[in-house]
Amino acid sequence: MNGYTAINVVHEGAVDWLTLNRPERLNALDATMVNELWDYFQHLQSDYARRIVVMRGAGRAFCAGLDLVWYNNSPDGMPRGATERGPGPSLPDIILKMRACPQVIICLVQGAACGGGFNFALASDIRIAGRSARMNVAFVKLGLSGCELGTSYFLPRMVGTSVAAELMMTGRFIHADRALATGLVSDVVDDDQLENAARGLIEELLAASPTGLRKTKEVMTRAAEIEDLTAVIRLEEHTQRACMEAGSFMPMRGTVGGTHHKSKGE
Repeated sequence: MNGYTAINVVHEGAVDWLTLNRPERLNALDATMVNELWDYFQHLQSDYARRIVVMRGAGRAFCAGLDLVWYNNSPDGMPRGATERGPGPSLPDIILKMRACPQVIICLVQGAACGGGFNFALASDIRIAGRSARMNVAFVKLGLSGCELGTSYFLPRMVGTSVAAELMMTGRFIHADRALATGLVSDVVDDDQLENAARGLIEELLAASPTGLRKTKEVMTRAAEIEDLTAVIRLEEHTQRACMEAGSFMPMRGTVGGTHHKSKGE
């Protein structure tokens, strides 16, 4: 679909199933995959018909990070991205596009999620792990800093500074059970149940108003960058007004604090 070869995108109503599709290389990153992912997320930015993206890997791994065999034999290396003409295909630009897109991104992690693959998981909104999941910050293992592609932004906020420092400074793997215990993922299921887990979540997400869902992602992203509680509350109030003006507020659903509340005439 869409002429992609290294990724596969299937449209299912308001949901896109995005599959990293180099299973013979554990979905490792090469220039083609980077270009195609950038193109896909670039086109999502103003596509409000798409409400949810489920990101997963074909075969037994999510994404093993940079394809070192390809990289060592490539004269051009990885696309560099942003130039004086604006953003373009690159791993950092993909991460930024993922956070900027209005769609909820659900990441299903099975097997290895290393380096850039780990960062795709971190840049997603909701992460569900299969029991085979093993994630690590691979950069430090390659003689680089463990701080790349937003790792030093995402990971301490998700698991705390001590666990983040351990993972980023050693490159050791974090497996599914510990990922759940530290809050890195929201659920762990058998690998063959990952799609079913996503579908259950999708049903609940689609029950929310499209505007409310988009605004929730937007405000959570912005609030993570603000330290002042007053500023966060003002941002939230502004967003709630915007949702009301867009017609998203439906008080006649009749629930207050999760308890059914009868209105007059009911």
